[in-house]
Amino acid sequence: MSALETSRDTPDDALGSRAPKVVARGVDVFYGKAQALYGVDLDIAEHEVTALIGPSGCGKSTFLRCLNRMNDVIEGCRVEGRITLDGQDIYDRSLDVVQLRARIGMVFQKPNPFPKSVYDNIAYGPRIHGIGAGKAELDEIVETSLRRAGLWEEVKDRLAEPGTGLSGGQQQRLCIARAIAVDPEVILMDEPCSALDPIATARIEELIDELRENFTIVIVTHSMQQAARVSRRTAFFHLGKLVEVGETEQMFTNPRDERTQGYITGRFG
Repeated sequence: MSALETSRDTPDDALGSRAPKVVARGVDVFYGKAQALYGVDLDIAEHEVTALIGPSGCGKSTFLRCLNRMNDVIEGCRVEGRITLDGQDIYDRSLDVVQLRARIGMVFQKPNPFPKSVYDNIAYGPRIHGIGAGKAELDEIVETSLRRAGLWEEVKDRLAEPGTGLSGGQQQRLCIARAIAVDPEVILMDEPCSALDPIATARIEELIDELRENFTIVIVTHSMQQAARVSRRTAFFHLGKLVEVGETEQMFTNPRDERTQGYITGRFG
């Protein structure tokens, strides 16, 4: 075994004694002939918030989509390397991708509620996955999910109204409630606040802090201030490569790589 292969099987020292929930080793991504990611090795700790930062086009969203195989739906996209969830290779051909995406939920940049009622937005996932035997159980899932997303008090009298009728911030919390309704283990968030005003952004950030007690969260953000506020660990991507990863406070106060320093101080990005 080569030294490179050995290093790729070595746990991330920054995690200490904590077992990683998701492990990526040697991840390369190609869009046709163009390579978007180069040999990414990253451990993601359980019940923590990990932020992915870097300039536009650096590969952070591409990597995020690898974690629940959303890149599968992009024509010409090819993913190489190994990504495991609790030790299971998520690119194993025998793996049910629908079940994987129930375990690893996703919240997108722009709120995208279904053109259905608030209730049916939340009930959709449990119904297709066979969760919730009867209406009473489904009612409980809907209420619990909305409460966990901090939205219940605002919509409890509007459950039959279209989810698209809510404000932008409420729609994003509805999408978070929809994601957690199937009780995932990991939640991926791709710039979830970029379309929101500062008040709605603050509410989502508070929610992320609450949810990390029960979920492993990976967030792509263009805002370094947001990364500093919500995450425990930060990974910095540049030109398709993972440059540096570590405790967020250390990354922002004493980065090891001069490229990280340059991005954080605004010299490029």
